[in-house]
Amino acid sequence: MSDFRGQKLAAIRAKVAALETGGRAAAGALPFGANEIDGCLPGGGLSLGRWHEIVGPGLEAETSAAPAGFAALAAAPLAKGGEAVWVFRRDDLWAPGLDGLGFPPERLIQVCARDEAEVLAVMEDALATAGVAAVFGEVEAVDLTAGRRLQLACERRGSTGFVIKRRPFGGPAKVERAGSVAASRWRVASAPSEPPPGEFGLGAPRFEVALERCRGGRPGAWILEADAAYSWEAGDVAHPLRLVARLGDRELAPAQPADRRRAA
Repeated sequence: MSDFRGQKLAAIRAKVAALETGGRAAAGALPFGANEIDGCLPGGGLSLGRWHEIVGPGLEAETSAAPAGFAALAAAPLAKGGEAVWVFRRDDLWAPGLDGLGFPPERLIQVCARDEAEVLAVMEDALATAGVAAVFGEVEAVDLTAGRRLQLACERRGSTGFVIKRRPFGGPAKVERAGSVAASRWRVASAPSEPPPGEFGLGAPRFEVALERCRGGRPGAWILEADAAYSWEAGDVAHPLRLVARLGDRELAPAQPADRRRAA
């Protein structure tokens, strides 16, 4: 009975999401493979054929390391269906680093643009190009007009866009008007890694991820980890991001006795 109710609820969310985009249905969804995350997303996963907004707190607004890593991992399964295009103004994307995360650099086309207007224009052209499965763009702001143009470009070929909010050269932040046509908005920061049991050193990269807004879905927050077993060709692991914990459910460490605190 609960499964039937869940299916009905997912169908209603998909209809609401389609109405919010003018009645046009999404081109499917890419599940994360964790019910705690997929249950917050319409269709049971990241909506395809739309574009998503990824932001980072603090210094991440300039470096965009964690948001870029999360975006690459979220889009890695799409590499089976075509090429990926990454558009930026600051040429500091390190392809071997993406390879280490599980994203195939041989499927990546990098484009360095002169300004944000050119970034958005290249994104629009790439999204509407046959053979392109995913497009990344690093910009500081996307107004409603540019957002609608990106969405129309996504719908032409069913490609998926990832707008990474970034000020690559620092400076004051732009004042962005409220409202966005993005299918979802994610806030991503780095999280402390943990080595495997019995080992020392660093573990797999971890991300503190918050789904702040989602059309037809609901917000949530989690700790996700890059799954070292993922291979975009083998398909043994469905998604390169693995759920470690739900932020709202994390338990606090037990309090230490007063004598141990004094000894420390």
